[in-house]
Amino acid sequence: MAETQDSGHQVQGTHEMVKGLTLVSILQKDGTETLGVKVPDGILDVRAAAKALKISAPLTLDELLQDGNAAGLNRLIAAAGGKGSKFLIDESKITYGRLFQEPGKIVCVGLNYRNHAKEIGMQFPRVPPLFNKYNNTLAAHRCNITVPPRDISYKLDYETELLVVMGKTARNVSEADALNYVAGYCTGHDFSARDLQLELPNGQWMIGKTLDNFAPIGPYFVSADLVGNPNTLKLETRVNGELRQSSNTSDFIFNTQQMIAYISKHFPLQPGDIIFTGTPEGVILGKPKDKQVWLKAGDHIESTIEKLGTLQFSLV
Repeated sequence: MAETQDSGHQVQGTHEMVKGLTLVSILQKDGTETLGVKVPDGILDVRAAAKALKISAPLTLDELLQDGNAAGLNRLIAAAGGKGSKFLIDESKITYGRLFQEPGKIVCVGLNYRNHAKEIGMQFPRVPPLFNKYNNTLAAHRCNITVPPRDISYKLDYETELLVVMGKTARNVSEADALNYVAGYCTGHDFSARDLQLELPNGQWMIGKTLDNFAPIGPYFVSADLVGNPNTLKLETRVNGELRQSSNTSDFIFNTQQMIAYISKHFPLQPGDIIFTGTPEGVILGKPKDKQVWLKAGDHIESTIEKLGTLQFSLV
């Protein structure tokens, strides 16, 4: 939907915000990744229902967020999401696709938990340190991630992170208003190659963060109204069942509102853009060097965030 410029500072328009929804991505048998809606009796296959019922609805999460057609999706849910619908799939039987395929921007905030900064001996930053990932990093819940060749990287580390997903264009927004621009949240993982990130001349943060499939996300996108305060969420990381990270977003150095406001002062955040908000203490990098056992093929990682579910992936 069209948006209008407001005094050259904030961009507001008629974009419909997603509300009351928990969404997934279904990897279809033909290889396409399409939208699914979690309802009480299963997962509504949006593509199958929209085609059969001839109801116009977004077929991917990117399309839903960027085009703002929440009304079309809600009509489809009302028509096909009830008990006994032939368009419902048992969630245990779906293969998950990537929640996002083509977001406009993936913005990442580094060093954003107090205890994480302490564990690696860094001072708290004065402003949010920003870097980015690219779309080649996007990966699905329950995916297999191929470890890079050893001559590329072998110091692989985990980073469970809260992801903020934008629902309206935000330019120069205030902290007080920032959450009104958020569509929802996800569990994400900022998989990191520490040797590339920190040991190459001058450091190569971008390279160390943007190898293929270094940003698994899922299993759910949960609309903001169902989450409430994003700054009080518990999160955990487990590797092969062992608890490695256990924290709360209340340990943020910069809370969600501050991150959005800061970023939007420098460039606009558009519907569907993703913000990785940093990881807490417990990473391998923060351990004494003689106890740094880097991730390897065969490891299974679980990232859990309160209200958002558990993201799982394996290294091969």
